[in-house]
Amino acid sequence: MINNLKKYFRVWYLLTVNSFAISLTSKESAFIFVLGKFIRLIFFLVFLITLVTHTKTLQGYTLSQTIFFYLTFNLLDTGTQLFLREVYRFRPLVVSGNFDLILLKPSSPLFRILAGGADPLDLLVLIILLFGLVAFFILYGVTSPLSYFLYFLLLANGFLIGVAFHILVAGIGVITTEIDHTIMIYRDLSSLGRVPIDVYREPLRFLITFIIPVGIMMSFPAKAFLGLLTWPTVFITLSLGILALLFSLSFWKFSLRKYTSASS
Repeated sequence: MINNLKKYFRVWYLLTVNSFAISLTSKESAFIFVLGKFIRLIFFLVFLITLVTHTKTLQGYTLSQTIFFYLTFNLLDTGTQLFLREVYRFRPLVVSGNFDLILLKPSSPLFRILAGGADPLDLLVLIILLFGLVAFFILYGVTSPLSYFLYFLLLANGFLIGVAFHILVAGIGVITTEIDHTIMIYRDLSSLGRVPIDVYREPLRFLITFIIPVGIMMSFPAKAFLGLLTWPTVFITLSLGILALLFSLSFWKFSLRKYTSASS
């Protein structure tokens, strides 16, 4: 078990170093890409500040709490892109037939597809977001260790759901060779979590919470930190995260059985 973990960590490390080297070959392009991400983050932040300043609260949340939800969303969104960026580059492997070569290797093909190299251009954004999160913790003044524990526990659960989404996208890509539109549908759905899901009316709120668990992924960590979740809801949230991962893994195995290799 430990030897396998060491092996996969080494593979991930080598692929990540290679990914960093490729991404930084054009420093001008990398700078423009990161600058564009910051501009997009700042523009929506200004929109939130303007909106909540004029309305005083957003569905009962103060300005600082609303920004906290936005920080949590970006932390999860950037984190999944940082570690799972290889899914965005998966389609050419299937179309060209190079996916056959991955299937022949002794390592897990799913690991190679999900963690084939972290994206360095998201790393700087993630660091800035972490500083913003620390600043909120200091200014908000919550000292209960339970609040922090629940926040990071549900944050990990949200990342687990993000992994499940990406596995589903990869499985669909194996069957249909379509990745780009599917991953953009996921991005559009997940963007609903930029604000607290309480702002949406039923049945949309129920749909994006328990059917398509965007709310569980993006909003529930912040709600847990603010003491707005009951213990039964926390347990249901964790259970849904595990079920989402198990379902996506089952779908991945199904997609491999339906895969038609380039040599067929």
